[in-house]
Amino acid sequence: MAEVTAKLVKELRDMTGVGMMDAKRALVEVEGDIEKAVDLLREKGMAKAAKKNDRIAAEGLASVAINGNTAAIVEVNSETDFVSKNEMFQDLVKEIAEVIAANKPADMDAALKLETSKGTMDAALIEATQVIGEKISFRRFEVVEKDDNAAFGGYLHMGGRIAVLTVLEGTTDESVAKDVAMHVAAINPRYVNEAQISQEELDHEKQVLTEQALNEGKPANIVEKMVEGRLKKFKAEIALVDQPFVKDPDMTVEKYVASKGATVKSFVRFEVGEGIEKREDNFVEEVMSQVKK
Repeated sequence: MAEVTAKLVKELRDMTGVGMMDAKRALVEVEGDIEKAVDLLREKGMAKAAKKNDRIAAEGLASVAINGNTAAIVEVNSETDFVSKNEMFQDLVKEIAEVIAANKPADMDAALKLETSKGTMDAALIEATQVIGEKISFRRFEVVEKDDNAAFGGYLHMGGRIAVLTVLEGTTDESVAKDVAMHVAAINPRYVNEAQISQEELDHEKQVLTEQALNEGKPANIVEKMVEGRLKKFKAEIALVDQPFVKDPDMTVEKYVASKGATVKSFVRFEVGEGIEKREDNFVEEVMSQVKK
């Protein structure tokens, strides 16, 4: 019998896309013959997922789960937005968030080994890929913790196209934290406050604004004041607490939470597919081209 080495297991995983233990079991069963192992996995329906590995999964859903003083925000991807309406997929995303919040894994490797109602998370994703017929992938997650005198705000926009998780200190009123989460979903700030903006970013923006002002033909003594004003506006635009609150633009987010005796500690915002290079398929043109044939 051929030795089932880690290298052989990795090679089979690369060829089929199955989990490590499934690859190892298949190799043991066929005495280390990798071609027979591929056939065995295909016969079991487990290698079906591998055929979808080259597809781009940039759609899907994000979700938030709260478990006491721990919360999790997750993103699970599919190939098309039709899958987001699939009940099995919706339940899977919800369960993944709940399992992450309950177990607080350190990284994705640890997360994929966690138990779900359908075996390990890795196995549940493979099953979903097989049943739904699209590549399903667990892209990212973040675990957030708070103390007793704080509140989580979880908000899903468009059913989970955008998910936000906020933490407010000084209050246990989740409705206030949710209001801030809704604001974050709509306005997409980059920082909690201007203290989080790096000096490098501020210097870069100042340089750009200076060039803009000079190109407008303004005299040097005016340029400095213009840049100062525009830089202040720039900081307010990207810092959450300085933004006009969406529900009441007459006050800033900071003033709104302060009126509730609270301060904003943190926020996490996941927008499905952000940062993933998507195919630029034109569906209408594709259909029309078929009609013309």
